[in-house]
Amino acid sequence: MKTIKVSEATPLQLDWLMAKCEGKNGILHDDGITRCIVIAAASGVYKGTFKPTINWAQGGPIIEQERLAPEPLLDSNCVLIKWSCRNWKGDGSDFYGPTMLIAAMRCCVASKLGEEVEVPDELI
Repeated sequence: MKTIKVSEATPLQLDWLMAKCEGKNGILHDDGITRCIVIAAASGVYKGTFKPTINWAQGGPIIEQERLAPEPLLDSNCVLIKWSCRNWKGDGSDFYGPTMLIAAMRCCVASKLGEEVEVPDELI
C-alpha cells in the first residue's frame, strides 16, 4: 500500500477509494487494454464496473447523498478553469478537479477517509 494525497488522486484511485467509502468490494480489473474498478459480491460474482468519477448514474447520487457543493471556477472571460467542491456539512477544505465528478469524489473521499489515504500499489 502507498500513501497518497486525495487532492492528487487519479480517477482510477478515486474510483477505488469511493468503492471503499461506499462499502463495496472494489477490485482492479486490468486486461491490458482497460484498467477500471469492478465490484464483486462476497461470493466473488462480478457485479459491474464502478466509475463514479465519470459515470453520472453512480457519481450524481453520491453528490446528493453527501450534500456536496461542486462549483465551476472561471477565468475573467468566463472560461472554465477547473471545478471546486466543498462538503455542505462544513467540514474539510475545498477540493479541485478537471471535472465536477472528480472534484466531488475527492471531496467525498477526504471527508470520509482523510486528506491522505492508502491505495494498493497496483493503482500507483
